[in-house]
Amino acid sequence: MDIDAFSAVHGDKWSRLHFLAHKRRLTGAEADELLRLYQTVSGHLSLIRSVAPETALSANLSAGLAQARTRFTGARSNFMEDLARFFVISLPAAFFRIRWLTLWCGLAFVLVAGAYALWIGTSPEALRAVASDAKVQQYVEEDFIDYYSENPAASFAGAVWTNNAWISAQAVAFGITGFWVPFILFMNAQGVGIAAGLFLATGKMDVFFSYILPHGLMELTAVFIACAAGLRIFWAMVRPGPRTRLQAVADEGRSLITIALGLVLVLLVSGMVEGFVTPSQLPVWAKITIGALVLAGYWVYTLVLGGRAVRAGVTGDLDVNDAGYRSIAA
Repeated sequence: MDIDAFSAVHGDKWSRLHFLAHKRRLTGAEADELLRLYQTVSGHLSLIRSVAPETALSANLSAGLAQARTRFTGARSNFMEDLARFFVISLPAAFFRIRWLTLWCGLAFVLVAGAYALWIGTSPEALRAVASDAKVQQYVEEDFIDYYSENPAASFAGAVWTNNAWISAQAVAFGITGFWVPFILFMNAQGVGIAAGLFLATGKMDVFFSYILPHGLMELTAVFIACAAGLRIFWAMVRPGPRTRLQAVADEGRSLITIALGLVLVLLVSGMVEGFVTPSQLPVWAKITIGALVLAGYWVYTLVLGGRAVRAGVTGDLDVNDAGYRSIAA
């Protein structure tokens, strides 16, 4: 076959394919034409490759066909649309689907922390087992308070963000084991409960809450969200339902990644509150109000936008084409 003669005969069709494949908007007639040209030029490319597989011509035709194929497979228009969809639809939907599990994790945390606080705060024997009287006084009057102001606010906020992100990452990554999430919840609840017990024993619970609530409301909720996500993927493995076990874990795992990305921003906000608001000279009521507004903002975002997205069928998972597989009917 004479490649030059073949190109001369069909060059107009190739140019037209390239034009339509790169055109921003297509009419119905142009879309039909693009499909016909795609089929025709695919045949041309096969013939050319049978004669000269590695040529600039075959490379150009392949690029044009690839661009045309993206128009048929529904490639997204731009990055900003993907970003908007993530924050307005996918992320709140993923948060909404684990809302009850998030609350149950929070309830378990509060019960364990409350039990430790009452035990340490009302039992002299338990208090002495934790620390001496001098150590308790130093912790309550100096160490606990200085923790929030001994470093510059920006660097402290960054350190808090990193630490909390590490805790949440463990809950997300190892949630499939089934035991790591309860372990993280228990250990963190124990630590908060013991600290609260020391303040309770010295009659300074107001000081404890004035420092823990402004940032803790959202910070601890973020931990509960991460724990709920980890438990969700574990439960998908235990009870996959009508899906195969592998498919169930894959579905929940991709939604879990959506949650993990969202938690990066949630923890950033709580870290900023802890770094700049908690140690500030604002009145206690103002600091707690800021923390409460941040928490309220999260739940409004989750329940309003997330509820709307879930009712529309969104799960926080990737679209079928992006997920890496396609369901095939039996």
